Amino acid sequence: NSWFQHSPLLDLLKKIAEKGGRVVLTTDHGMIRVQKPVRIIGDRAVNTNLRYKGGKNLNFDEDHVLVCRKPERFFLPKLNVSTAYVFTVEDYFFAYPNNYNYYVGYYRDTFQHGGVSLEEMIIPIVTLKAK
Repeated sequence: NSWFQHSPLLDLLKKIAEKGGRVVLTTDHGMIRVQKPVRIIGDRAVNTNLRYKGGKNLNFDEDHVLVCRKPERFFLPKLNVSTAYVFTVEDYFFAYPNNYNYYVGYYRDTFQHGGVSLEEMIIPIVTLKAK
């Protein structure tokens, strides 16, 4: 059993197939199952995403992140002089030191997006047509 078998989407696809139609399915990004935490410290203005952070005065271990200290080179907004962005790689995710073990346990093995893994950056697309 899956959500798809009981969803209105399946009914819609069946109706389109009955009429001989074609459907193109895609999304704006992929996702990845995260497993390994990276500690990060930031001020209250930092976003809540688990795969990337943007702001000033970010403190993190650079081993498992892509660091962008010049946002304009990547067409990202530069909110102030010290704005930086960090993106997790592979299956890492950010966790704050406050309640670290709780959040690591809560978010480990969940699907997330916003990092720079291949799974997130390749856009899935499929074309369906009736037999």
